[in-house]
Amino acid sequence: MKNKTGIIVVDLQEDFTELKNGALAVPNTGQEYVEKVRKATEEYNRKGLLVYATQDWHPKNHCSFAVNHPGTNVFETIELAGRKQTLWPVHCVMHTPGAEILLPAYLFARVIQKGTDPEFDSYSGFADDGGASTGLENSLRADGIENLIIYGLATDYCVKATVMDAIKAGFNVKLRIDLCRGVARDTTEASIHEMIERGAEIIEG
Repeated sequence: MKNKTGIIVVDLQEDFTELKNGALAVPNTGQEYVEKVRKATEEYNRKGLLVYATQDWHPKNHCSFAVNHPGTNVFETIELAGRKQTLWPVHCVMHTPGAEILLPAYLFARVIQKGTDPEFDSYSGFADDGGASTGLENSLRADGIENLIIYGLATDYCVKATVMDAIKAGFNVKLRIDLCRGVARDTTEASIHEMIERGAEIIEG
């Protein structure tokens, strides 16, 4: 019988960590943090739980890059095709070192690439901002997954969006908070509160 609990490691990529001064490094994501995530993920793997990774995987002309909008600045929010778009530094460009996942490939049942459409951002591991599915939900269903443990980067952006979509899709979600890091304290605290309100259970190792 298939194990009904799966793990989602969100965007543990070089550009989001401080290991090599990542282009969009989240605070407190140095070697100690990455090693903690690696050890925990290896333990889940040894227990026979299927582990899925999400991976930001952007083309160079991605809509979220400030350099692709002349006259704008990094971290500015603009109107783009009728929706709000936050502008970021160039990060996680496909086939570059900054986009690499910082865990051994053997740990993952599947890597879900997101943000591949230049016209849409994709914080969630389940679908981009235009509603296009990444295929993650189909993979989880095919593998018999009903319960999820989610952690990674960043708590107040991609982790939050992935948790919210997982709950919306009907999965039981636990957020492994000790293996998450957020961009800013206020938005991180607000995001955790929102995830709890939506039905996520907060756990620590």
